[in-house]
Amino acid sequence: MLDTIREMEEKLNRCRAAVDALEEALGAFDGVRDDLTALETWYGSEDWFAHLAADERGELPPDLRRGVLSQDTIYDLLQDADALRARMQSFEN
Repeated sequence: MLDTIREMEEKLNRCRAAVDALEEALGAFDGVRDDLTALETWYGSEDWFAHLAADERGELPPDLRRGVLSQDTIYDLLQDADALRARMQSFEN
């Protein structure tokens, strides 16, 4: 009996910690929803290609962070976000 209570207490504590962590992560994810939409809209647009061309011509400062001009960086982020959405939806069933 005591072993079962201890085991269930451990499960309760692990689940509580996981639910709390997920709640915090979902809050952060929800907080960047508009940013994801903006990146999705900008990526591959005429504006994005103009910035990429300017970078390729060497017109941007060398110390400027330009991960957003990498074709893979934004694409991978958007794919990961979509995969997370699908994973969260799978918990509904």
